[in-house]
Amino acid sequence: MTTSKTAENVRDVIRYLQKFKNALLVIYLDDKTISSPLFSSHIRDIALLHQAGLKVILIPGARRRIDEILKNANIKWTYNETFRVTSAEAMPLIKMAAFDVSNTVMTSLAANNISAVIGNWVRARGRGVLNGFDYGTAGEIDKLETEAILKVLDDGFIPIFPCIGWNAAGHPYNISSMLLAKQVAMNLKADKLFFMMFNEEINAQKYIIPEGFALSESGNIPAMSLEEVDRFIEGNPSADSEIKNLLKASQEACRAGVTRVHILDGNIDGVLPCEIFSGLGSGTMIYTGNYGKVRAMEQTDIPSVLAIMKPFIESGKLLTRTEAQIADSLEDYIVYEIDGGVHACAALHFYEDGQAEIAAVAVDENYAHMGIGPKLMDNLIEQAMEGQATSIFIMTTQTADWFEQLGFEEDIIDSLPEARRKVWTPNRGSKVYRLKK
Repeated sequence: MTTSKTAENVRDVIRYLQKFKNALLVIYLDDKTISSPLFSSHIRDIALLHQAGLKVILIPGARRRIDEILKNANIKWTYNETFRVTSAEAMPLIKMAAFDVSNTVMTSLAANNISAVIGNWVRARGRGVLNGFDYGTAGEIDKLETEAILKVLDDGFIPIFPCIGWNAAGHPYNISSMLLAKQVAMNLKADKLFFMMFNEEINAQKYIIPEGFALSESGNIPAMSLEEVDRFIEGNPSADSEIKNLLKASQEACRAGVTRVHILDGNIDGVLPCEIFSGLGSGTMIYTGNYGKVRAMEQTDIPSVLAIMKPFIESGKLLTRTEAQIADSLEDYIVYEIDGGVHACAALHFYEDGQAEIAAVAVDENYAHMGIGPKLMDNLIEQAMEGQATSIFIMTTQTADWFEQLGFEEDIIDSLPEARRKVWTPNRGSKVYRLKK
C-alpha cells in the first residue's frame, strides 16, 4: 500500500472516530462466531471500540449451546417459523445455556479489562397458542427496561442480553436473540446495529444480484437501500429463510429510527472496525437516507479531489490540475461523498458556442466497483441539458470504451469549441467523444 493510500485510510479512521464518538452500537454475535477461533479477536475489537468512547450493547446467540444441553438431557424440541418449541421441563436448561453463553462473552471482555453486566432487562410474554399450535416456552418481547439499560451504559459497562425474557410474575421465556437485537436497537435508537453471522456474506457467489446493484471488488454488496432490500429478496426466492428474516429485520430497524444496520461475516478477522471506520466497509450495510450522494464541490474538498486525481494524472488518463486551477473553476465541479468523505469527482465546463465538456472524471480505486462514475456522468449530463447545451463531449486517451458504454461516440477534433481546440495538443493525442443525440 502506498503512503498516500495509508494516509487516506488513517484520515477515514479519524473522521469516523469523530462521527461516532459516544454513538450507540448494538452487536449481535451468532453462536458460530462465539465458538470460532476468531471470537477472542472480535472481543478485542469490541473492547477497543468501547475504550474509544463508543457505547456497546451485546446480544449473544445461544442456539447451539441450547441444542447441546437439551440433547444431553434427552429433551426434544422443534421449530415453528423461527421459534424453538419445547415443553416446560426444558426451560431451566434453556436458561442455563443462555446464561452460560453470556458468561463466556463477559469473561472474554474481562480478559480485555472491560466490565460488563448480564441483566434481566427484557419483559416477555408467551406466544401461547396460535392457529391451534402451542408454542410452549417460546416468548415474545413485551417491554425493555430502557432506563436501566441506559444507566448501565452511562456507568461505563457493556450490557449483555441473554436470550431470555421474564413476565411480570417472573416466568421465563425463550426469545429470539436476533429479534432481541433488533428490538434493543429500535428502542434505544441505536446509531448502528450489527449482525455478525459466521460465514454469511451477501455476494455474487451465493446469491443472484439484481441488475444495477453495486458490488465491491470481492463481489460483495457493500450497501443496500430499503428499496433495494425488497428487490434482492424478490430476486432470490430460493434463499434460506435466515437471510431473508435478517434482511427484513434490518429493514424494520431502519424504519424505526436505527441509522444503519450491518450484516458481517464473523469468519473475517477485524470485520467490525473495518465496517465502522471505512466508507466501503467489509460487510453489507442496510441504510435509510443518504449513504452516498452527489453534491457540489466545496473549497475544503480540493485536497481530497487532488488525491483522487493523482493516480489518474500519473497514468496519463487525466491532465494535470493544480489547486489554483480547480479553485478558479470550483463551481464546475461535483463530488461523490460517503459519510463525509469525498471519493470521486467530475466537472462540467460550458463554452461560448453552447457546447459542454464533461471532464476530470475520477473515482477512488477502492470505490471503482460501486457504479459511482455513471452516477456522476448522469448528474452532469442532466445539468448540461438543463443548461441547454447544444452538445456534450468528453476528451480521453485511455478510457474510450467506458464512455462508449455510456452512449458517447467518437468525433473529430475540428468539432471542438475554439477555446478547447486551442489547448489540444497532438503530443497528448486526446480523442473527442460526443454524446449521441
